[in-house]
Amino acid sequence: MCSVVGYIGKNYCRSIIMEGLTRLEYRGYDSAGFVCLHPQDQRLIYTKAQGGVKNLINNLENTTIDGFAGIGHTRWSTHGIASTENAHPHFDCNKNISIVHNGIIENYLEIKTKLEKSGHVFYSQTDTEVVAHLLEELLISTKDLNKAIVELVKHIKGAYALAFLIQDYPDAILLIRKSSPLCIGYGDNEVFIASDALGFAGKTNQVLFVPDKSFALVKQNKIELYDFEGKSLPLEFQIVDINWSADGKQGYEHYMLKEIYEQKKVIQGLVHKFKEIENSLWNQLGFANGIDDIRNLDHIYLIGCGSSWHAANIAKIFFENIANIETSIHLSSELRHSNFFAKKSSIAIALSQSGETADTLESLRFLNEKNIHTIALTNVKSSTITRESKGYFLTHAGPEIAVASTKVFSAQLASLYWISHKIAFEKSIINKEILDISKDNLLITAELLEGIIEDYKQDIIEKLAPYYSKFKYHLFLGKFISYPIAMEAALKLKEISYIFTEACPAGELKHGLLALIDQDTPVFMFSSMDNNIYKKLVINAQEIKARSGHLVTFAFEGQKELIELSDYSFVIPQVKTLLEPLALTGIMQFFAYQIAKNLNRPIDKPRNLAKSVTVE
Repeated sequence: MCSVVGYIGKNYCRSIIMEGLTRLEYRGYDSAGFVCLHPQDQRLIYTKAQGGVKNLINNLENTTIDGFAGIGHTRWSTHGIASTENAHPHFDCNKNISIVHNGIIENYLEIKTKLEKSGHVFYSQTDTEVVAHLLEELLISTKDLNKAIVELVKHIKGAYALAFLIQDYPDAILLIRKSSPLCIGYGDNEVFIASDALGFAGKTNQVLFVPDKSFALVKQNKIELYDFEGKSLPLEFQIVDINWSADGKQGYEHYMLKEIYEQKKVIQGLVHKFKEIENSLWNQLGFANGIDDIRNLDHIYLIGCGSSWHAANIAKIFFENIANIETSIHLSSELRHSNFFAKKSSIAIALSQSGETADTLESLRFLNEKNIHTIALTNVKSSTITRESKGYFLTHAGPEIAVASTKVFSAQLASLYWISHKIAFEKSIINKEILDISKDNLLITAELLEGIIEDYKQDIIEKLAPYYSKFKYHLFLGKFISYPIAMEAALKLKEISYIFTEACPAGELKHGLLALIDQDTPVFMFSSMDNNIYKKLVINAQEIKARSGHLVTFAFEGQKELIELSDYSFVIPQVKTLLEPLALTGIMQFFAYQIAKNLNRPIDKPRNLAKSVTVE
């Protein structure tokens, strides 16, 4: 979960690389570094900084470190603490080879032990540094760069996107990729490198996505691409138009707050997209036989991590209740470690904000091997998951910078809600009128999502957030479709406020969780529009109050009994059944945001977390 940015060409590279690193800093911000070749004598010159890109830029301000070829990096720690010593770039013994790295070298300790025995000295705790030393050894023995790389990839195990500057090969940047994203942008006498094309958006739209298990020698006017056996590969450029907005926070204090308020507009934009692609949807999702494939569909697998997994839990209810299709949910990090029984006439939908989530990508590849039709639901068309799926659906949420997902989560819900209706229509479960109404229901819910925030904004800022930020523990409860939103609420609060949270199905209270109920542990309960579920939640609320518990509810208008049991209640206008989670999303996120703000947390970049989880 790091970002790699590089440049070689006609211009000095420092400012270009700093801009790219700043754009991609949400992928890692424990430390940062920059190395380039001195424009006169081709020496490697560099600087590093603990903390974010701003610290690195400050380090560079009073230096002349710059050149026509360079690589930069922001780090999210996996091996070794966040420190200047562990920041990239790393070097071989003679500082002839520099390296930056996104990913993990799984067998680094074994390699390091062997290299230390042969006299190599290491200066960091990282897995990355061993690769520089190993390449040093192999260059000595092979005396040929390409042969050395072919040997190198035989020795290292894991997922990695590697970029090297080597003094003895000053006209090129070496790239090596296995299971970790890396792309090349080809310009006019200049080449850009990044772990995400957003890093050079606006500078070129000719993009080469480095193939898996390949390496490239990138020169100012030439790119040489090879597979891991050293055989030449064709260059397959794509025209990728990615917009980069320098508008920043647009007056909001944090990106997260800005993105919370963008949700209504995102959903409105999605509904417009639904109308545009309604007749071409099945082709976009990769179905060769179109409607016939959908009519024969009888099982859906949903895979994801974190907020995407919570969205998948809600989408399961969409597909089963609207489209009458059996649906199973799988955590991406667990799927490959259990026996998997593939069902006929099934599809798998992989949910990922970035489209680069390592666990989800590996699960996608696993499902592809099982010959299951895979569909990517992502926010990035050029992402690896999108490219490796048989079909795709974009959430069109725009760049999401804050680590805690907000607008992409709600965009996933809106997309899957509509897709479930579209499948139901093709299966003749619903008619065209109901399909069209589903879009109207999304627009109404989007309006409510933002309106509810405005209704309770002052209460939250002035009274509720200061009060609830004092508690060390919070419990979150829901039932059926409101349980996944309780899980998402618990995740939001814990990741940005560092308060310990636990989410539980409300019906499981009496199977253990009641032991935690007291006045010092507030319980947040999410209600439902389904009357049978609501009645059960009222019983659970009574159980909490009978034990002197402190209860906060997210209830709907008319749910008088639950509201009266509450110490505080957010009362929400009634919405269409199954859209409760989407209606509750904004107020839940805003509440968590204000608690974290009251605790003075770094909301957009919470400790130990990164936006794009590109390591397992």
